[in-house]
Amino acid sequence: MAMSIGPSNQEEPAAIAAINTTPLVDVMLVLLIIFLITIRVITNTVNVNLPKAVNIPTQTKPENITIAVDKNGTIYWNNKPTDRKELLELVKQAAVVKPQPEVHIRADRDTRFEAVGRVMYAIQRGGIVKVGFLTEPDRALATGR
Repeated sequence: MAMSIGPSNQEEPAAIAAINTTPLVDVMLVLLIIFLITIRVITNTVNVNLPKAVNIPTQTKPENITIAVDKNGTIYWNNKPTDRKELLELVKQAAVVKPQPEVHIRADRDTRFEAVGRVMYAIQRGGIVKVGFLTEPDRALATGR
């Protein structure tokens, strides 16, 4: 096939104003097929039966122990102020009781994490197994505001 360069006797063809969309459609179809194949791989998970979550209120039993930490870091054992050394001794005494009581930690919102960490460390060293945190539900989230 030859190509003519230079002046010719024939009139030059006019520019074609239509856009050829065939390559665009081909690329889009390939991307769609790739997407359909990979989405199946992404959503393929192990089939397990998940437990149904129900928010049940904490049942306070007389044998449960409540440890409170105020914003200044003061520790309270069942509403009685105590220090860290005495807390460890109280936890050790409670750990040998059968059945072992649950410990509920109530901490002020403005309490330093360090104070709560010390309480948790004392509970761990004392041998208590069941520990939980008491919180209040956020009223703004519950009402949808």
